[in-house]
Parts: sequence; C-alpha cells; structure tokens
Amino acid sequence: MASAASARTKSAPARAAAKAAPASAPAVPSFSKEQELEAYRAMLLIRRFEEKAGQLYGMGLIGGFCHLYIGQEAVVIGMQMALQQGDQIITGYRDHGHMLACGLDPKGVMAELTGRRGGLSKGKGGSMHMFSKEKHFYGGHGIVGGQVSLGTGLAFANQYRNNGSASMIYFGDGAANQGQVYESFNMAELWKLPAVYIIENNRYAMGTAVSRSSAQQDFSKRGVSFNIPGEQVDGMDVRAVMAAGAKALEWARSGKGPYILEMQTYRYRGHSMSDPAKYRSKEEVQKMREEHDPIEQVRGRLLRDKFATEDELKAIDAKVRAIVAEAAEFASNDPEPDVSELWTDITL
Repeated sequence: MASAASARTKSAPARAAAKAAPASAPAVPSFSKEQELEAYRAMLLIRRFEEKAGQLYGMGLIGGFCHLYIGQEAVVIGMQMALQQGDQIITGYRDHGHMLACGLDPKGVMAELTGRRGGLSKGKGGSMHMFSKEKHFYGGHGIVGGQVSLGTGLAFANQYRNNGSASMIYFGDGAANQGQVYESFNMAELWKLPAVYIIENNRYAMGTAVSRSSAQQDFSKRGVSFNIPGEQVDGMDVRAVMAAGAKALEWARSGKGPYILEMQTYRYRGHSMSDPAKYRSKEEVQKMREEHDPIEQVRGRLLRDKFATEDELKAIDAKVRAIVAEAAEFASNDPEPDVSELWTDITL
C-alpha cells in the first residue's frame, strides 16, 4: 500500500516534468532556390548595413550606443520566414537587423542612427529605440530584459482580441537572468498566451561567458518550472531556425501557450562599439567565421546546388551595397530635427 502511495506521489511531478521537457527539434528542411536566395539577400543586407553602421560610428556620425548584429543574421531572418502577417516582433537594443528583417526602409533606420529628421523615430530614438506599428515592430528597448514583459503584453492583447497572431519576443543570454523574464513566463503559461520567447544565446552577454554567469546553461530549459516547452536551435543555420520557428509559432497560435527557442548563435563584434571583446580569443572568432558563418553557409549551398553562379552572387552583393550606400548618404545629409521636436510625441 505504501509503495502504491509513493508511486502516486511521484507521478504528478513526473508528468509535469515530461510536459515541460525540451521538445525534439524538427528536422532541418531543404530550401528551394527561391528560399535560399531570399535568405541570402536578407542576411546580406543586414551584414552590409551593420558594417556600414560601424564605419559611420567610427567617423563620429552615430552618437550614443551602437550594438551590431553581425554574425547573428540567421536568427531573425529564419524567424521572419516562419511568421504570418500580423505577428509582432519586439527585441532589445541589438535591433537594427530585426528592423531590416521586418522590411523597414534602410534609409529610415540609418537616419535614426545618425539622429536625423528622416529617421524612423524622427531622430529622437537613436540606435536602441525605433518602432513601426505598420510593420508590427514594437522596439528596440534599452533596458535589459524590459521588452520581455512588454512582448508578453502583446501576446495578451492577441489572445484578448482573438486575432490569431503571436508575439515573438527576442532577448539575449544575459537578459535571460533578469527577474521580470520569469514573471512573464509564469503569466504567459498561466494564461496560455501566444508568445514565442527567442533567446539569442551569443555566449557572452555584455562580456561574461555563460559558463561564469548562468547556473543553467541550457536556456531552452529555463521554462521547465512553468511547464513551458523549449528547444535548442542551431542559430547559425537559417533553415533550422525557420523550421523551429514554424513549430513554435504553431504551438503558440493553437492555444497551447508559450514556447521557448534557444538560438545558439555568435556575435563577431563586441557587445557594443566601445567593447574591445578581450574576453575571447581572435582564434575563436575566426573559427566561427570560417566554419559556421550563416551567410557563407547559404552561399555555399547556392553554388553547390547550382541555384546561382559566382557572378550572380556578386551582382546581389553589389545591389545590397548600393542600397546601404544610399542609406548612409541619406543619413549623413538629412537635416537634424528642429528643436520643437523635443515637445512632440510625449505625454505629460
């Protein structure tokens, strides 16, 4: 009798643990020619844009902070390929790539970086604070982890309106240790909100390796105590990201509640432009570039499968560079906001 009671006592936690265990990752799909080219163009635009932003920062044309997305392009592009019209995106301060992925005008993004009138936030938000209701992009947020609660609120609004949309909430491995993240997890699972939490694990947060800052280094398990399923994804492979994103979004949209995706990725540059990144070796960065670069992986498949020739890929790069050069030219010469703009778009 005692053994039977013991078995019953253990069964409830066991069932809860099984429910929250990281789900198996979907198989990495093959991309069609059109998908490979779409991913290549989109990731290359982010890469070239960020390279130019770094140059403008060095020239003193961009003030304040500037966090580049170089190396992490497959995460946001893969997720973008999985979403449906109406899904929202919200992220932290490493946000230029997310804005470009949403289809925002590179000239408007770059002009915001340089604080000009034509910027997406009229030159008043800078690198970390841009928004576009039209594109369902809700920022760009400078407070570490602050966007997680806001994105959970977007998911609540979707459920309340019964509009079939899901909220995609991006944050990093450093922000994953913030308290408000877990408050959001609890509420999202309790109310079965359509939220997908995307943890962009680039391994170093602001400069501290996850091995030194996180007791649980498998970030896909961060929702276990709330019964939120999660999985680890190769965030350097745009195909793996799209497959995992489609699965997570379907889970959230079907009324099953939130889902966690840990995107295992890597940033090639420092945390911000002021970070020399001396906490890792040049050899480590070079190895990632040579063996796992998200854009080079797509480029290699395009050539291998004869979806494109070297000359065709060079032509794509030339067009992307021209778009970025035009954006930089606009952002360098557009007038600065009038002083009267200090009193607009505020609530007293």
